[in-house]
Amino acid sequence: MTKRIGIIGYGLRVGGLFGNLEERNADWRLAAIADLRKEELIASMGDAANGIQWFEDADDMLDRADLDGVVIGTRCNLHTEMALKVLKRNLPLFLEKPVATTYEDLLRLKAGYEASASQVVVSFPLRNTPLVKLAKEIVDSGKIGTVEHVQAVNNVPYGGVYYHSWYRDESITGGLFLQKATHDFDYVNYLVGMQPTAVCAMKSKQIFKGDKPAGLMCRDCEEKHSCEESTLKPENKPWGEYCCFAVDTGNEDSGSALIRYETGMHVSYSQNFFARRGAQKRGARLLGYKGTLEFDWYTGELRIDMHHEARVETHRFDLNAMDGHGGGDGKLLQNFAQIVDGTGRSDTSLNDGLLSALLCLKANESANTNTFQQVAWT
Repeated sequence: MTKRIGIIGYGLRVGGLFGNLEERNADWRLAAIADLRKEELIASMGDAANGIQWFEDADDMLDRADLDGVVIGTRCNLHTEMALKVLKRNLPLFLEKPVATTYEDLLRLKAGYEASASQVVVSFPLRNTPLVKLAKEIVDSGKIGTVEHVQAVNNVPYGGVYYHSWYRDESITGGLFLQKATHDFDYVNYLVGMQPTAVCAMKSKQIFKGDKPAGLMCRDCEEKHSCEESTLKPENKPWGEYCCFAVDTGNEDSGSALIRYETGMHVSYSQNFFARRGAQKRGARLLGYKGTLEFDWYTGELRIDMHHEARVETHRFDLNAMDGHGGGDGKLLQNFAQIVDGTGRSDTSLNDGLLSALLCLKANESANTNTFQQVAWT
C-alpha cells in the first residue's frame, strides 16, 4: 500500500532528502506540503507540484491530507511547535535538528513526546555513517579498552552559511552549538554509551563582526570585489547575500565545550567557522588504555593505533560512493521508512534529540555565565 507523506516547511534540507521521494521508494508518495511560501514553491517545482495537496497551515494539512508520516523542515525556532502538532496525532515523524532552541520548548517537546505514541526519527545522519558504525563496533569490542577520553573537532569550511543567510539570526537558530554541535554531541553520546552529567563551555566572536550597516548586502558593498568573504567572488558559494561584517551579524565564530560523563571521564569538543580549504576537519579521537581510535569524515579514514604493540590499522571509505553526510542521509530515510511501515524502531529517537539539545543549551548557558552546568532536566 502506498504511504502518503506530508511535509511541514519545505526547506533546502528537507527538499534535498524528500524531493525525489518516489524515486527513492516506489511505495511512497509526497502527498502534501504545508508552507507559507506555497505559491512560490509551486512555481519553482513546475510539473512536480502536480498531484501534491498544498496548504499554508500545518493543522489544516494534518486534518485533511490523510497522511501516514510527516516530515518537519521549518526554520529551527518552529521545530518544537510543529512537532507537537504531529505528536498529538500520533503520526510517525521525521524531525530536523535542533529539536528545540529554548529550554521552554525543550520541556514542552519532552512532555508532548512522553504523551504520544509517535515514533520519531531525528535528523542525526552522523551516527548513521559507515565511519561511526565501524567506530562503534570497535569500541564495543573492547579492542582499545574502555574509552576514557574523547577529543572531538569540527572545523567548518562552509562557515559563511551562518553569517550570510538567515542562519545569522540567533533568535531563529539558537546559536551554533544548537546548529552544529548538536550532531557532534549526539554521535559522541552514541559512541561512549554513557550519560553526560555536566558541561562547561566558551565561545567567541573574533572574525565575523564589524561596523558595516545593518542589512547590508554584499552586492551593495564598496569592498565587494576585494573582501575575502564576498559572495560575488566565484570561489565563494553564495550561501546568502548579507554582509558578514555588519553590525547585525549574529552567531559566535568558534566554540568549545568540556563534557563530563557518569563514570568521570570527559570529552573535549571544539568547533570553528572560519577554517577554510585543507583546514577542514570533522571527527574524533577516542582514547582507551589499549589503543586510540581516530576518524575524519573529510578524509573518509578511520585509524587505530595500538598502545602496547607496534601495530596500526587503517580503514578507508570511498566517499564518492556515499550519499549525503558521509552515507548517513540514506540510512535516515531507510529508518523513517521502517517506522512508517511499522517494521522497525527509530535509530535516532526524540530522546536522543532532546538530550543533545539539552547539552547544547547547557553549553550556551555555561558560555554566557562562565559557570559549570549540570546536565539534568530539573
